[in-house]
Amino acid sequence: MVDRVITLGKRGSLHARRQALEIVRDKAIVRKLFDTIRAAFKDRPGGYTPDRQDRPARGDSAPIR
Repeated sequence: MVDRVITLGKRGSLHARRQALEIVRDKAIVRKLFDTIRAAFKDRPGGYTPDRQDRPARGDSAPIR
C-alpha cells in the first residue's frame, strides 16, 4: 500500500492526489506526501519499502531466498 501511495505522490496530478486521499483519508498526510516526500523519491524507479524475508513463506513454509 505504501509503494502505491508514494507512486501516486510522484505523479503529482490532481487525479493522483484524489486517488491517494481514497487510500489514506488524511489530508495532512497526503499534503506532506505530495509536498516533501515526493522530492525524496522522484528519481527512484520503485521499491520504496524493503521486502520482509525473516519468516517462512505462507502455505508451504518454504524458506524465502
